[in-house]
Amino acid sequence: MTGPAVDPAESWAHLMRGNARFTAGAQMHPRSRPERRLALLGSQREPRAAVLGCCDSRVPPELVFDQGLGDIFTVRSAGTVLDDVVLGSLEFAVSVLRVPLVVVLGHDGCGAIGIAREVARGEATASGHLAAIVAGIAPAAAAAPPGEAAEVQAVAVVDAIVAQCPPIAAAVAARRVAVIGATYSLETGEVREVSPRP
Repeated sequence: MTGPAVDPAESWAHLMRGNARFTAGAQMHPRSRPERRLALLGSQREPRAAVLGCCDSRVPPELVFDQGLGDIFTVRSAGTVLDDVVLGSLEFAVSVLRVPLVVVLGHDGCGAIGIAREVARGEATASGHLAAIVAGIAPAAAAAPPGEAAEVQAVAVVDAIVAQCPPIAAAVAARRVAVIGATYSLETGEVREVSPRP
């Protein structure tokens, strides 16, 4: 299976055009009709990007970028925390589906980041499985100035993806794939890039 012969910069521009429609309330809801659903029965075809987003119900990547069925390979974890399953999913998107772009999409008002910041300040504790989420966010939560933890976390995750996944690192080095960080504003609906494309 091969993906689209799309430049990473064009893939990002395509997503940002969709985000502009979303913020303006002019969504097209493209490629969402029954015939599109049926056309994808055999395979995913050619997603334009993989998006690692937070699980927050207010930030669904397909809506935020005004995309349709088969357009985005979406992976979600609270606070965009990386683990082996998330990395494996992104590696699948790059190596098998050959997406040209991986976006780490954080957002303001993230509950997971808020809890991690409280734990980092000694104001709360996290137990059970929540402790794994907090551990994945703690370095960014402790280091970031107030209001910037989502940006710091997105950039840290971008760096970790490239450092921990050799196939993605190789695709980035070959300039076939870009991995970028971005944040979403709950108030405006706007997505803003927070890390430069490699």
